[in-house]
Amino acid sequence: MKKISLIFLLLLLSLTTVLYLTWEKSPKVKAINEESEQLLEAISEPCSLTLESVDKSLTNAKGVALIYKVQLNPPSFARTNISILAVHLPEPSSYGDFDSYEGFASIPEEISWRFKLYPTPEDNGPSWAGRFDLITAEMKNVEVQVRLSNSKTNKLGPSVLTNSIKYCK
Repeated sequence: MKKISLIFLLLLLSLTTVLYLTWEKSPKVKAINEESEQLLEAISEPCSLTLESVDKSLTNAKGVALIYKVQLNPPSFARTNISILAVHLPEPSSYGDFDSYEGFASIPEEISWRFKLYPTPEDNGPSWAGRFDLITAEMKNVEVQVRLSNSKTNKLGPSVLTNSIKYCK
């Protein structure tokens, strides 16, 4: 009888412990699962992204964005860099009162970054390139674009090349 009581007591204690640990870890397990899902949505850096023309008649207009971590001023923490190269773009003035292009990245309804793209003189029009090194936000749900710009008025125009960071590989 004592053996049965002792076995029963040990089984009851084991069951109580398992239930307690399951109950206590449930929020922790949920948090770990949510964090894992968020990491899956975030990109793996470094990666590159092809920027496609918004106007499908501009068949030669393309771009690429390189996205990776940089640490420029140690001991500060690493930040994200977006570098853009765009080729075979029309003259900005062909769209109206614009004289240059800018790189533009945004997390809709949260934050955006814009940076000047510089032309390099080449046959058949310039290539445009530039970078931004100071992004501290998590890089998910980001749209990367090349947009028209008026450097005198600081007016940002419509997107010419674009893509979502979810396609970054």
